[in-house]
Amino acid sequence: MHDIAVSIVEIMESWGYTGIFIMMFLESTFFPFPSELAMIPAGYLAFEGKLNLVASIGVGTLGSLLGALFNYYLAKKYGRVGVLKFGKYFFFSEEKLVKMENFFIKHGSFSTFVSRLIPGVRQLVSLPAGLSKMPLSKFTLYTTLGAGIWVTVLVFLGYILGENQALINEYLHQIVLLTLGLIVIASIVYVFMNKKSK
Repeated sequence: MHDIAVSIVEIMESWGYTGIFIMMFLESTFFPFPSELAMIPAGYLAFEGKLNLVASIGVGTLGSLLGALFNYYLAKKYGRVGVLKFGKYFFFSEEKLVKMENFFIKHGSFSTFVSRLIPGVRQLVSLPAGLSKMPLSKFTLYTTLGAGIWVTVLVFLGYILGENQALINEYLHQIVLLTLGLIVIASIVYVFMNKKSK
């Protein structure tokens, strides 16, 4: 595991900000690429002074946003048929799309923000947003906020813990739990404000 972590850090050091952008772009599309593999090493390289901390967060967030916009426009322009036709090359089934649609319908546009903090969901919620023709400004805002929080958490995790893989595994689990807690709090606030406005 340590050798793998070192290899990833070396790749990230070689690719720099371009690598961060490409990996986070792919992570937000159909491509099953975990964001942890890009942003935690970026945080470690920032700790070593080889990358800038703020720039790493900014590039990672931008990559996530543009990847999400790719899915959004794909769904908006080509509809369900186009999404399923393109998605089959990445093992994306109609069943997954239905789950994402139900999630989006249940939670509304706010789910675009919430989903960016949930592993396994954040990559695909852009599809129902595009299919429903969610306003671009709202989609961009929620996606940027959610992606920015997640990227910041991962970068700081790498910055604080460095290359200690055991600590990263331990604290990543706690970070995920904390993030889910924040989602619950944000959802409660959203429901309260929504009821108040009505």
